[in-house]
This record gives sequence, structure tokens and C-alpha cells, in this order.
Amino acid sequence: MSGWLPGAPCTPAACVASTEPAAALPRAVLRLAALAALVSAGIVLCPLRGRIPAHWVARWCRAIVRAAGVRLRISGTAAPTGGLLLVANHVSWLDVPLLAAVRPARVLAKAEVRRWPLAGPLAARGGALFIERDRLRALPGTVARIAGALRAGAAVAAFPEGSTWCGRGQGRFHRAVFQAALDAGVPVQPVTIRYRRAGGATSTAPAFVGEDTLAASLWRVVRARGLVAEVAVRPVVPPGSHRDRRALARAAEPGRTVEPYWTHAALVA
Repeated sequence: MSGWLPGAPCTPAACVASTEPAAALPRAVLRLAALAALVSAGIVLCPLRGRIPAHWVARWCRAIVRAAGVRLRISGTAAPTGGLLLVANHVSWLDVPLLAAVRPARVLAKAEVRRWPLAGPLAARGGALFIERDRLRALPGTVARIAGALRAGAAVAAFPEGSTWCGRGQGRFHRAVFQAALDAGVPVQPVTIRYRRAGGATSTAPAFVGEDTLAASLWRVVRARGLVAEVAVRPVVPPGSHRDRRALARAAEPGRTVEPYWTHAALVA
């Protein structure tokens, strides 16, 4: 099996709650129209992306989240400049603009995303790095491409679970993408994403899981009432702090704290 192709047990029928508070239909339609307008504007402006300040891109991504009716809460410190691997747990298509609100980055995306309406052209023009997850032979070349982008000073955003989860559970971070950070000698910025209702309970409305369609997930988001996206920017994992990609992947997982290998060496000594 390809290192890009882990799966998740989540399905819309089993995991996505149908009893969450819903916004009025006219409001949902207005949100959908605002989203389409913002994404279309992004497609038009993509050829200028190298000349648009990063903070403007981050504001545009936050505007996309707000247009969908989602309140955004970002905690933690600012992501560093220069080459950086941004990694996060994966729940929804909304995760992409949420990560870009932390720091605009080239997204690592499955090849099928190219065919999505609006989002596909936006990803392609925005510099996404597309991967063919079912081709094991393509793995070394993809890692080399990511490492090259990181060495050039770009930020690359990835979701190392390799599949979306509903938000009530999470998968392990698979290690293939972390080899690129090791090869390029750049830090890793872990980010944890959670979706909640206004009262604080976990919301599965944004989930994009299993046989779910983008249209169905999109409609659930714009129909949701009181949806909050919590983005926790965790401490940076510096280059050289972990000896291999397995340890680096474990250090970056949500809810895990893994000491650098030199700490363990000191304890043994």
C-alpha cells in the first residue's frame, strides 16, 4: 500500500450528526453565494500570488471561513518564516483555508482535487503539490518535490493522516511527508484543528468523510448554526530535534509530546 493511502473508519451515515442546529435557508444560500464569489476572485488573482503580500492571502482565507458562517479562533504563536512544513489533523475541506490563515502555503493534495469545481482550479493555480496516492513508485519523487519547495523557502501544508476523520476521533500521522522536512532541514509546525458548536460540543457538520461528496459537506457547513473552528498553533519542532521521520511524525501528532532524541540520550548517559 502507498505511504499516502491510509484510510479512516468514518462515514457520513455513522459519524455525521443530523440533529445539529441549522441556519435559515436564505442565510445558507447567501453564505454559499459569498463563498463562490470569494473563491472565484481567488482564481482570477492566482497568477499574481507571488506579488500579493502573505497577510492579504491570510485575510482572504479568513474571509472564506467567515463567509461559510464559521467563527474562527486561532491560538498559539505565529508560524515562522522561511521553509516550513505545516501539518494538521484532517476533518474537512475547510482545513485548507484554516491552515492558510495561519500561514499561506503550497498545499499537498490528492490528484483528484484537480477535478473539483472552483476548488480544483484554485488549488492548481495556487501552487498545490498534487500526489497520486495509489502509486508507490511516485513516492520518492513526490518527497523530493516537497523537499525542493521547502529548500526554496516555501511553506508546504500537509495532512499526514492521509484521510479525513469526522472530528470525534483521529488517525496516526504517517511518516512519508516528514522525510521531506528532514531532507530539507526545515522546521515542522504542528497545528490542531477542532470544530465545535457554540456551546462547546464537537461538531461533525464540517466533516468530509467516506463516500461524502464535496457538495453535501459544503451544504452542511453553510446550513450550520453557531459553528466555531478552533485552530491551535503548537510549538514548532525544530530541524535536527528528532533522529528519523517516525519520531518526527509522532512529535507532531495532536495531543502528543515527544522529547527530542538528545534528551533521551542524556538520560541514558
